[in-house]
Parts: sequence; structure tokens; C-alpha cells
Amino acid sequence: MLNEWAQWPHLAQVAQLTSWRAEGDQATQETHYLITSLPPEQADPGRLLELSRGHWGIENRLHWVRDVTFDEDRCQVRSGAAPHVMSALRNLVIGVLRCAGASNIAAALRTYAAHPNRALALAAACP
Repeated sequence: MLNEWAQWPHLAQVAQLTSWRAEGDQATQETHYLITSLPPEQADPGRLLELSRGHWGIENRLHWVRDVTFDEDRCQVRSGAAPHVMSALRNLVIGVLRCAGASNIAAALRTYAAHPNRALALAAACP
């Protein structure tokens, strides 16, 4: 039914998610819209919320670190496979540091930049 209306292949559901956040005296409300190919039988409202939270968990734990800590948006690497390689290397570094228990990636980068031998040992130690 929705496919006829929206003309998007495999569209099964559209949902509206409203969230509120309070910081001190300020309260803000945001509305997001979700689209999915999962029919209601496979993804009820609770499951859609779970999937959305999982997406934002990845966004906050990985993409935010890449954007802010590695300043990825201003990277000048643009030709060939180099952008993909740089992205993979950043993900690898974040993964190794998280494996080592780092909660602050920026602080861990500064620590290991000052001790390259420890950084190499850390890379070899994480599975």
C-alpha cells in the first residue's frame, strides 16, 4: 500500500518518533520520521524504537568520534581508494582503543601519540 503512495521499493512502514530533552530550565522536543522495509508483523513500535536507538548508538559512539576527534569532515583525502582506507584506519584505531578500555578516544590518542611503542603493542594485543 505505501509503495503505491511513496513509490519507494520495499517500503513497509513509516513512523514518527518524538523525543524530549531537558537541560536545566530548557526543554526541547524533536520529531524524527522513520522508514523501514520491515512489516508491522516483524517490527512493532517497540522494535522500531529499539532499532532507532541502535542506529543512534552507532552514530554517537563511532561517527561522532570520527567527525569530532579525527575532524573527518575536513579531511583532504579524496582520490581513489584513499578515503575508504582512511575511514577503515580510523575505525580500526577506535576499535583497538575501545578494546583496550578507552572511554575517551581523544585522550587515548594523545597518550599513545606520546608513546608509539605502547600503541604498537596495544594494536598487537587486541583480538
